[in-house]
Amino acid sequence: MTNIAFIGLGNMGLPMANNLLAAGHTIMGFDLSADARAALVAGGGSAFETVADAVAGADVVVSMLPSGAIVKAVYEGDGGVFKNARSGALMIDSSTIDVATARDVAQEAKAHGFDMVDAPVSGGVGGAAAGTLAFMVGGTASAFSKASPVLDPMGAKIVHCGASGNGQAAKICNNMLLAISMIGVSEAFNLGRALGLDDQTFYDVAANASGQCWSLTSYCPVPGPVPTSPANNDYQPGFATALMHKDLGLAMEAVASAGANTPMGHLAADIYAGMNDEGHGNVDFSGVIKKLAGEL
Repeated sequence: MTNIAFIGLGNMGLPMANNLLAAGHTIMGFDLSADARAALVAGGGSAFETVADAVAGADVVVSMLPSGAIVKAVYEGDGGVFKNARSGALMIDSSTIDVATARDVAQEAKAHGFDMVDAPVSGGVGGAAAGTLAFMVGGTASAFSKASPVLDPMGAKIVHCGASGNGQAAKICNNMLLAISMIGVSEAFNLGRALGLDDQTFYDVAANASGQCWSLTSYCPVPGPVPTSPANNDYQPGFATALMHKDLGLAMEAVASAGANTPMGHLAADIYAGMNDEGHGNVDFSGVIKKLAGEL
């Protein structure tokens, strides 16, 4: 199969790399954490102590990293991907970063003779483990065609969103919408409770009426109606508030850059920033229902 270097073996990266291993690919991994590297080796991969060594023999480089600054350093630094990868290797960055950095790094990839796509994901740690992530991919049609067979073992849905950076654009727009909808669903449950409505009763109505949405029927913020939602596990993430705060920060940067009008997005960003600043970054983002009720 394909020799793939996987850079970033954290909560998302390691299960993604494991799914590539299960599909028969050869995985050469790098992470700053020795424990993460050991976990990859235990699953059948190879691990290296430098990015340069990990990418040297790779046909494809996949990265899952925490910030745009780190992505830029990993790809563009002296010991990084562009200066050490073999000619013709394909670059896939699945980190969630700002659109401008994604486009800058893609331009640098082109200057070095590499095809590159930005391919952020939706689906969280559970989706990474199950191989059911949704990939939002930015890049040329040719690069997307090359990337799709690599992404397929890790995801259930792969969408080409257009030019470089458009995968990141789709991701931050989606997560801004998710934050807004979760706040709306939480407010509706809180109001229903104040008016004497049982949670299950309101769920049964809204889930079959015009208020139906993913934040209600797949990730319900109250215990009971959706047994798999984090609300049934004391709001353990899931998708942590700190990550939603980060994504909304990226969205607000994009709003400022594009000159868009997003009053609800700004309000959602403020609410999650408050949760994070108050020390609730490790609470699932659906825990906003408790914040709005004054219980957090």
